[in-house]
Amino acid sequence: MLEQTTIQQFSQTLVKPLILPSDSEFDEARSVWNGMIDKKPAMIAMCTNVNDITNCINFARRHNVLVSIKGGGHSVAGRAVCDDGLMINLSQMKSVVVNPNARTVRVESGAKIGDLDKETQKFGLATPVGIVSQTGIAGLTLGGGIGYLGRKYGLTLDNLISAKLITADGKLINASAHENSDLFWALRGGGGNFGVVSSFEFKTYKVGPDVMVAQVFYPIEDAKEVLQFYREFTAKAPDELAGYALVVNVPPVDPFPKELQGKTAIAIVACHSGVLEDGKIALSSLEDFGNPFLKVIMPMPFVALQTNFDPGVPNGMRYYWKSHYMDTLSDEAIDVFVNHTNRLPGPLSIVGFEPLGGAISRVNEQDTAFPQRRASYVLGIWSGWIQPSNDHYVISWTRELHDKMKPYTSEGVYSNYLDQDDEDLIRSSFGKNYNRLQEVKKKYDPNNFFKLNQNIIPNS
Repeated sequence: MLEQTTIQQFSQTLVKPLILPSDSEFDEARSVWNGMIDKKPAMIAMCTNVNDITNCINFARRHNVLVSIKGGGHSVAGRAVCDDGLMINLSQMKSVVVNPNARTVRVESGAKIGDLDKETQKFGLATPVGIVSQTGIAGLTLGGGIGYLGRKYGLTLDNLISAKLITADGKLINASAHENSDLFWALRGGGGNFGVVSSFEFKTYKVGPDVMVAQVFYPIEDAKEVLQFYREFTAKAPDELAGYALVVNVPPVDPFPKELQGKTAIAIVACHSGVLEDGKIALSSLEDFGNPFLKVIMPMPFVALQTNFDPGVPNGMRYYWKSHYMDTLSDEAIDVFVNHTNRLPGPLSIVGFEPLGGAISRVNEQDTAFPQRRASYVLGIWSGWIQPSNDHYVISWTRELHDKMKPYTSEGVYSNYLDQDDEDLIRSSFGKNYNRLQEVKKKYDPNNFFKLNQNIIPNS
């Protein structure tokens, strides 16, 4: 137990005073996206600059205090917050600075996807990121980063140019292909194991302002035929086209038919990020397929598309996730999937397939710490609900689908979708790169100071 004078002296080294459990701001500062997580740190540092972060690390190391790091706080496992330790809260550090001539962008670690998209799109540029605007850039990048632009330009981490981070010994270092290249390799997929990243530098590309988007919803009874179509649709897709097949609950809003609102349906949501006319051609097969009850195929502002899923994953609800990689989508796999998903377990649940391939698959599996480059899809089981009384049912349903689909999947799981009970899957999420990651961990964090993450145990 630290003495109050020790805590007060530490607080005085920071730009903003520590937030303590007795302070009115405490609950908001400790909160994370997943409402199932209810941990209470002993103190919260609202860091505003690199010096604040360094002071936090040095203090925690000297006094043997457990540390958690909150960037966007969007991890389903809720590792951004800890019990009885120090939360390093980076939410004040969210500047985004675009260099339109060099087509690069510098992003602080408290920024979210929406912050990045807003600034880059002012110059007609974008960086490949995820598809929920409230997701933090830091966790997304360090674990992967799958989204609409990935098949054309790669994962978020594939577009990282450099990162500045503070290591466990309190040193600020730069990691890039030319400087601390072993660390740069590990940061691209190895999670928050190696230090607190204060800022990232990314490549950007000409995108938008409008992209061609398809949002087509079918009755759940048509799910098998829709997924068979989706399999062929994605197999023929150009790199500019990313298509998702998702089982969802129909939103209770117009223009969805009132009699179907709240019912389970299957949707294909696709984005073509190239020339609009090319996008229209690439999406033309969706114009003619099946009997959808809602079909919208039209140009859409990229920033609007990027917020499309936000209402379906609101802050503070209860979430539990599982994932698999899949090389193929066989008829047998489709049958198992359809039989289990004809009714979703919670109003905020989404289950389906994310597109990989394209530029993602053209990176060697050992070129970054992200190991799974050959899969065609991520199967995501993103269960969401409201009432704690439903915890057992929803979690059991999610695990059952995950287990039933396992015979049809390839090795590993997507580390950004690891939940709090997935400790035994961490090693497999890094695949053949795990041993090399252990060596980098040993070099930069030999005592495992940074452990609240998809933790890599340093080689002894």
